[in-house]
Amino acid sequence: MKKKIIKTYVIVGPTASGKTAYSIKLAKKLNGEVISADSRQVYRGMNIGTGKVTKKEMAGIPHHLLDVADPKKVFTVADWQKLANQKIEEIIARGKTPIIVGGTGFYIQAIVDGLVLPEVPPNKKLRAELAKKSVAELFAILKKLDSAYAKKIDSQNPVRLIRAIEIATALGKMPELKKIKNPNYDFKIIGIKIDQEKLNKKIYQRLIERLKHGMITEVKKLHADGLSWKRMEELGLEYRYLARFLQGKITKPEMIEQLYKEIVKYAKRQMTWFKKDKRIKWIKI
Repeated sequence: MKKKIIKTYVIVGPTASGKTAYSIKLAKKLNGEVISADSRQVYRGMNIGTGKVTKKEMAGIPHHLLDVADPKKVFTVADWQKLANQKIEEIIARGKTPIIVGGTGFYIQAIVDGLVLPEVPPNKKLRAELAKKSVAELFAILKKLDSAYAKKIDSQNPVRLIRAIEIATALGKMPELKKIKNPNYDFKIIGIKIDQEKLNKKIYQRLIERLKHGMITEVKKLHADGLSWKRMEELGLEYRYLARFLQGKITKPEMIEQLYKEIVKYAKRQMTWFKKDKRIKWIKI
């Protein structure tokens, strides 16, 4: 007997575009459950800075793959892919509709295209050496190892750069990723489209709101609980700039200005990634 084709929804778009609210609305309509595809919301204790959905905002809709990892440890796309596949199966078994939502393009691609990711174990010695280097130095190392792959990666993301160097060092270069799609899933990808000027205003307003609601206190607590300033640099954006502010490297106004500009750049990089995928149906909300 032929297995039933399951429609699985995927909601993508830049940060602050309204993906979370839209996914909850869709989940109510389709009897769905949400799977987060956000590379930082997987970490425990990183709530305000990552804009993690609150219990109240969930409105009774089950959410998955939030708070599944220790921020002190690296959580890879392969880790997420494995858990996401499990959650999709569980949601389907309950007779519900899986709805994947997030802005981490590589996570989305990994699940939709069924990427076969290289099984290269962490090299602690190499990572310790690379952790001392700047993002510019890391990018230069990757470029030397695999110039073609260096053109595809986010050159400002130290975690991705270190992992890419680790794989390229072990295998000689980054392997061409194979795709094994699950024939029983029909992925419907919806992109949230928003005017850049409007998005920039939302990013700034959201940043100020998060600061008012205790983002600085959250970062202080994470550090008190053992999360190093170096690791916060790796985790990027809010955690990188708040770490610099709390160490006295920049003033509060400088932190707000620099962080705002970096979030805007990040949103543009997200859109550059998603625009390449012609399967996405873009909507305005």
